[in-house]
Amino acid sequence: MTRPRPSIVCVACVAIVTVFGSIVAFTQAVSRDLRIEPPRFTDPNRRARLSSAFSDIDRVFRDFGARAHVPGGAWGVVIDGDLVHTGTFGFRDLEAKAPVTVDTVFRIASMTKSFTTISILKLRDEGKLSLDDPAERYVPELRGLNYPTDDSPRITIRHLLSHAEGFPEDNPWGDRHLADPDEQLSAMMRGGIPFSNAPGIAYEYSNYGFAILGRIVSRVSGRAYGDYVAANILKPLGMVSTTLQPSAVPPDRLAHGYRWEDEQWKEERLLADGSFGAMGGLLTSVPDLARYVAVLMSAWPPRDGPETGPIRRSSMREMQQISRPQAATVTRAPASGATQLNTGGYGFGLRVSQTCSLSHVVTHGGGLPGFGSHMRWLPEHGVGIVTLGNVTYTAWGGVVGEAFDLLEKTGALRPRAVQPSPALVRARDAVTRLIVRWDDQEADRIAADNLFLDRSRDRRRSEFDALRTELGSCAADEGFTVVENALRGQWTMTCERGKARASITLAPTMPPRVQFLDVRRHQEADGAGGSTFCR
Repeated sequence: MTRPRPSIVCVACVAIVTVFGSIVAFTQAVSRDLRIEPPRFTDPNRRARLSSAFSDIDRVFRDFGARAHVPGGAWGVVIDGDLVHTGTFGFRDLEAKAPVTVDTVFRIASMTKSFTTISILKLRDEGKLSLDDPAERYVPELRGLNYPTDDSPRITIRHLLSHAEGFPEDNPWGDRHLADPDEQLSAMMRGGIPFSNAPGIAYEYSNYGFAILGRIVSRVSGRAYGDYVAANILKPLGMVSTTLQPSAVPPDRLAHGYRWEDEQWKEERLLADGSFGAMGGLLTSVPDLARYVAVLMSAWPPRDGPETGPIRRSSMREMQQISRPQAATVTRAPASGATQLNTGGYGFGLRVSQTCSLSHVVTHGGGLPGFGSHMRWLPEHGVGIVTLGNVTYTAWGGVVGEAFDLLEKTGALRPRAVQPSPALVRARDAVTRLIVRWDDQEADRIAADNLFLDRSRDRRRSEFDALRTELGSCAADEGFTVVENALRGQWTMTCERGKARASITLAPTMPPRVQFLDVRRHQEADGAGGSTFCR
């Protein structure tokens, strides 16, 4: 029997291990190079500047309360996870002349829907359900539904979360069913539900749909909806004043609800928790609600580090992105009269919108007989506002918009600055060198395989030569002017006879190389973009 020579085998092994080790080391180095550094705020005086608007915010809220006949109200401003300012006006109990305090507990109605959403997403993250499961798998009372068309899909959990199940809008009707017993909800479902649309094609707000989601939470978890929310959301977040049961609130902290009718306030009966509680039953205070909003805002930016919320940060971000779009609207800003285009839709249990000045706004209101509430925040800005009132359908939306306008006027309401990856910085530096002095080898080194196919290397070189002839010698200004994401950015160069602007996008290759490159005289881009709806 012939034995292989050990020395040859060892040499081959060493060679393989060496090559493999080099590949692994290169891959790890490139991967580290592409780790996304979280965006960050750049103004060290940001909080102090924002706080200069607080007295004006208090004024507009109190003026609104008087104008809208709200017996009592409370509000709070959240910055970077902290409740930094609160305010109140009026009475929680008119008969007793008991004033609203920051700890007064109000019913928050439909703002409950996001708590229901977190419950569903937690069960999804644990592998106990899928958002694309048919709802009837967990709620057999739905199996007998008469769908509006033969080609209608079965209602899924995702449809219910995004108000796309096809049920009719039911705000006035749903409010009065809050305290219905479980048996009544079951009987109603077995009796059938009319459709205003086929499932999956349109947004239409459905309290009924969220009552069904509450039933799913109970069936899948094996616990009553309220018990599940208390154990998995309220207790972990320290929301000690939040409950579904009005009777659980100390009488000296409970806000009574009223309607304004016949030029007087009339007290509304406070409904108990029931089978529709998942759509609007919670009661809470400003500190508790601010803590909840802070947790939802903490999902931004994506980053490394431990998970501390009731669900994963990625799941909280999923809630706060559009799942079901709504039609765009054109409005005029109350203060300036400027025309603005507003777009958005519904996420999961939350509304999501975009304006000309704010690219990502998350909000939800709540209204029931006797109460109206509102929460709104800007995830990329780290700022949120919560408001609570005790008159039927307290319409906080417009005045909360005014409050954000006041914060914007401080000049400190700015989003986190996106950070470029090291790969983008190196590509910028290489392109800058090419603008100063073209070098074929450097151009080939940074170019993705498409770059010189889209426009030949000779043509690009001649364009760079022409720019130097027009502008003279150039030197890069500090940093980027725009970093759209980790692999796309713009910067400017100051030249003898003007400025140049360069834009690059890196390709999905390892390492990433330049797939898009545009260099031009700066003023050519100054008037580009913009919309007639945003001025």
